[in-house]
Amino acid sequence: MASPAFDDYLKTVYAHTEWQDSPITPSQLAAALGIAPSSVTEMVKKLSAAGLVSHQPYGAVRLTDAGLERALGMVRRHRLIETWLVQEFGYAWHEVHDEAEVLEHTISDRLLEGIDARLGHPRFDPHGDAIPDARGHVERVPFVLLADAQPGHTGRVLRVSDRDPELLQALEDAGITVDVELTASADGILLGDAPIPLPQGAADAVWLTA
Repeated sequence: MASPAFDDYLKTVYAHTEWQDSPITPSQLAAALGIAPSSVTEMVKKLSAAGLVSHQPYGAVRLTDAGLERALGMVRRHRLIETWLVQEFGYAWHEVHDEAEVLEHTISDRLLEGIDARLGHPRFDPHGDAIPDARGHVERVPFVLLADAQPGHTGRVLRVSDRDPELLQALEDAGITVDVELTASADGILLGDAPIPLPQGAADAVWLTA
C-alpha cells in the first residue's frame, strides 16, 4: 500500500534505533512526529495489521522484516535527496531536511536512481548518515556519542543530527562538521590543539568514530 503516512512512521521507527539500541515507544514516536498519542496508537495498529511493525499494548514498536525493507527504501530516498540538494543546488546542510521530507514522496524511482548515478552513488548524506544502497545494505562503523566519549578520546565526526537547523548552523560556525577530528576533554572539546566552545545540545547530536 502506497502511503506517505505509513512511510513517515516507518522511517521514524528506523531512525530511532539507527544510532542507539533501545526500541522506540509509542510516546516517543508521538513526540518525534509531533502527533497526538491517540493518533499514533491508531496508526501503529494499522501498521501492525499490514505486517510492517510488531507491537504489544504499552510496549515498544519494532519493524518487521517487511517494515525494515520499506523503511530503508524511504531513508535512501530522503538521504539521496538531501545530498542532491547540497551538491547540485548549493543548499546548506541545515536547509535540506524539510525539503527532502516533501520531495521523497513525489519523485519517481527512475529519477531517484538517476540522482544516485549522477552523484556517483554516495555512501553518506551531508550529515554523515549512511545512505542505504539499492539492495538495502547500510555501511556501519563503530561509533560513540560525543556525550558518552571519555576525556581524551579522539575521533572523526561521523554524524551530526539534522533535527535542529539552528544547532547545525552553530556547529558549522564552530568548525564542527562531518569528517573533522575532535578530542573530548573534561571542559568540552578540542579542535586540533585548540579548545572550542560546544554549542548547547551538541554533545547529544554529534557522533564520533569509536
